[in-house]
Amino acid sequence: MASTLELVLLYLAAAIAGVVGFRMLRLPPVLGYLVAGVIIGPNALQLAHDTAGVRALAEFGVVFLMFVIGLEFNLPKLRAMRTLVFGLGASQVVLTIVGAMGGNLALTWLFALFGRHWDLSWQAAAVLGSAMAMSSTALVVKLMAERLELESEHGRRVMGVLLFQDLAVVPLLVIIPALGGDTKDLLKTLVPAVIKAVVVLAVLLSGGQKVMKWFLTAISRRKSDELFMLSLLGVTLGLAAVTELAGLSLALGAFVAGMLIAETEYKHQVETDIRPFHDVLLGLFFITIGMKLDWHTLADEWGLVIVLTTLPILVKAGLVAGLARIFGGAPGVALRTGLYLAQAGEFGFVLLTLGTDNQVLPERWVAPVLASMVLSMLASPFLILYANRIVMKLASSDWLMQSVALTSIAKRAITTEKHVIICGYGRSGQNLARMLEVERIPFMALDLDPDRVRQAAAAGQNVVFGDAARLSSLMAAGLARASAVVCSYHDTPSALKVLHLVQTHAPRVPVIVRTIDDTDLEALKAAGATEVVPEAIEGSLMLASHALALVGVPMRRVIRLARDAREARYGLLRGFFHGADDDEAGDQQQARLASVTIPANGAAAGRTLGETGVDADGVHVVSLRLSNGRVLPPNPDQRLAAGDTLVLAGMPDPLQAAEERLTTGA
Repeated sequence: MASTLELVLLYLAAAIAGVVGFRMLRLPPVLGYLVAGVIIGPNALQLAHDTAGVRALAEFGVVFLMFVIGLEFNLPKLRAMRTLVFGLGASQVVLTIVGAMGGNLALTWLFALFGRHWDLSWQAAAVLGSAMAMSSTALVVKLMAERLELESEHGRRVMGVLLFQDLAVVPLLVIIPALGGDTKDLLKTLVPAVIKAVVVLAVLLSGGQKVMKWFLTAISRRKSDELFMLSLLGVTLGLAAVTELAGLSLALGAFVAGMLIAETEYKHQVETDIRPFHDVLLGLFFITIGMKLDWHTLADEWGLVIVLTTLPILVKAGLVAGLARIFGGAPGVALRTGLYLAQAGEFGFVLLTLGTDNQVLPERWVAPVLASMVLSMLASPFLILYANRIVMKLASSDWLMQSVALTSIAKRAITTEKHVIICGYGRSGQNLARMLEVERIPFMALDLDPDRVRQAAAAGQNVVFGDAARLSSLMAAGLARASAVVCSYHDTPSALKVLHLVQTHAPRVPVIVRTIDDTDLEALKAAGATEVVPEAIEGSLMLASHALALVGVPMRRVIRLARDAREARYGLLRGFFHGADDDEAGDQQQARLASVTIPANGAAAGRTLGETGVDADGVHVVSLRLSNGRVLPPNPDQRLAAGDTLVLAGMPDPLQAAEERLTTGA
């Protein structure tokens, strides 16, 4: 028998190995937890057993998951998505459960025709239908975020269904234990449970928000992170204990705690503080789920497992797609919604376990159903990865609609050249667009928020709906004719996709990337970013500038210090701050920048940078951008080729002389 410390070390080692392995395969970590549990479990290597202590600890993972879900359920959000949540989402959950019960009734009648007995009760079918109705919020949201699809048409529908599924868990946590009683007394058992749940929730939600706000404000005034964290854990587990004492579930109390905090100004701080507990304990929960997967079941009942895996995926995908179509989705959007939600979910495991613990679901059904749920989750990343190909084959109109969208982008960009492609039209993208308009530089902005695109287009902005991380959108926006590409949102995975596409198809176009800090600086530079602009550095420079000015440092010196810091950080801006606005063409005493591209028959082609003599008369070489898009620091031994671009800094007359020397050899 392994000691507690040995078990903890084993779970940690399995979790680390599983997450690292699946990260290397670019798959969600939740699958790593499941596979790790399968491998170390009693049905494989037999390194660990599903003990009561481990199950109790894993249950806290579900508690904190429900708490985080509660944080997302504020009334304004539900009101904005009410059609998708309470229309599409409610229809999917209810019809899935009703369909499972109807299918069970049909099987009972069919078996009776052949003189055989089908021993699955309607209560067990309701539990299976409830588990089948759930999809994996953690898995799907993570994959959609990486693919920049959260604000797409199908992404909004997927999120609406997922929100209702998470909300539907609350009443199901009350109903399923009631199904375990005597069928004759079911109504007597269920009605008091529902009344009790309504009363407890009404009491907690009616005055709980004010009490919660007062309590967190009083704690935060103590200026102690430890006290705030302890109080947060106490509130979460305390409300979970209250609902459990009321005959409900721990997860329900945690959900209520999250909802109460969601309406206060401490929501984001709480979400940040609770995240480590949520991730670690939920990972442990998935490991315990994986431990329940019996390889003997896969070997002995492989036919049943395959049926229980493929049939729910097909039926659920078809049901969701049909409902999405009824609720106004285009055929391609509806199919994508169905494919994204076809898998089982983490709450399905919770409901399945709850049904087994309350003797609603026969024990012999647990292993094959559990195996099918795990397999469906393992298949989900591949369904999402190839969803576009599947939709293209099944819905010809989707290809036509995508073509229309790309045609719309191309129609706007067809007469534009030497323009800037802005990836993302949020606050940073809009500020950039305003500055480009002042300088009369054309631009084309791509954004995935349909409301933002509609409003910006109505205001006369050159903004279209499109995914900048897709080659078709970039090419339609005129990538080959663009003068620059700017990733205005801080999403490193998406920026890396854009950089890869630009480097592959238009290596001469420079790319500027916005990030939060310089954590991914080297990766972005290696991927071909011409410049990376971290918000943290710019914020620190502005903070330092204001602080220096307030303590009495002369403003000219403050500006010079900030300029020197930027010159040291951004190679492409060296020399920019030495002059005033270039629009003042009459003042020839202003320093400025100039970009010179070496022509095929230019005098500098084939010569080294030192041999050109461009550094004479006070001209300074800021940077060198090769014809393949790579940016290099100035090196006298660097040999120049046709298509290379030099960025020069200096006074107007010397700059003109240097440009003539590079192009004509004068």
